[in-house]
Amino acid sequence: MPEIARLDRDRRRVAAVVVAILIGLGDPRPALSLEQPDSPRPARPSRPVAPELAAALAAYRTYVIAQADAFVRETARFVAAIQAGQLAEARRLYAPARAPYERIEPVAALFPELIKRLDVRSDEFELRERDPAFVGFHRLEMALFTHGTTEGLGEVAERLATETVTLRDRIVALAIPPARAVGAASALIEGIAATKISGEEERYSRTDLWDFQANIEGSKVVFTLLRPLLADRDFVARVERSYKRVEDLLARYRSPDGGFQSYDNLTARDRNALKGPITLLAEDLSTLRGRLGLD
Repeated sequence: MPEIARLDRDRRRVAAVVVAILIGLGDPRPALSLEQPDSPRPARPSRPVAPELAAALAAYRTYVIAQADAFVRETARFVAAIQAGQLAEARRLYAPARAPYERIEPVAALFPELIKRLDVRSDEFELRERDPAFVGFHRLEMALFTHGTTEGLGEVAERLATETVTLRDRIVALAIPPARAVGAASALIEGIAATKISGEEERYSRTDLWDFQANIEGSKVVFTLLRPLLADRDFVARVERSYKRVEDLLARYRSPDGGFQSYDNLTARDRNALKGPITLLAEDLSTLRGRLGLD
C-alpha cells in the first residue's frame, strides 16, 4: 500500500477511535486552561496544534477522565473493605484500586500537593513511617500488608477516598498541556525503569507488577492515538515490537486469578530481563514530542 494511502487510512482510524471514545464516555465538562494546577498564576497562552493532533489529545483527555472516575470507584471499594475490617478483601483490592491512577500518573502529577497526600512513600518525610504526614495509599499498604490489620485506619482511608474525588474534579477542570499528554507515553515507562524496577514503590504489598502493567497500558493508549500522525513507519513498528516484548515478559508472571505474582518471586536476573526492554522502549518514546513538533 502506498505510504500516503496508509497514512490516510490510519488518520481515519484514529478519528473513528476519537468519536467512539467520546460517544462511549460522554462529553466532559469544559476544561480550564492551567499551566501549573497548584499555582494561582494564570497560564501562558499555548500555541495552536494541528487539528489531527488536537483530536488525538481530546481523545486522550477523555481517557484520562474515565480513568480518574475509575480511580474514585475502585478506591471507594478498597476503603469500604478497610472500614468493614475485611483484611483479606482490602489486600485483594489494593492493587486494582491503584491501577487507574497508575495509567494516568503523569497527568495526576500536575497536582503535586494533592499527590503528596495520595501516593508518596515514607522516604519523603522527616520521621519516615512514623511521620503523621505519611498518609495515603502507602500508609494503608503498610498497615494491611506489614502489620496485618485494618485497625485504626478509618480516618486515613476516608481521607484517601475524599482525595481521589478531589483529584478527579481537578482533572475534569484541566486542559492537559499537549507536551504533557504526549510526554506521558515515555514518562510512564521511564518511571518503571528509573525507580519502580527496584521494587521500592510497593515495598509492603509487593504488587509492583500490577503498577508496571497499568503504566504500560496508559503509555500504550497515548502511542496508539498518536500512531497515525507519525510518518516514520519503521519507528512505529519498532515501538510496537517493544511494547509486545515488554507485555510478553510481564505475562510470564501472571497469576491464575488474572493478577500478578508477588514481586519477591522475581530474581535479580528476572528484573534485569525486564529493565532492558523497558529502557529501550522509554528511549524511543522520549522522541515523540520532537517528532510531533512539541519540543
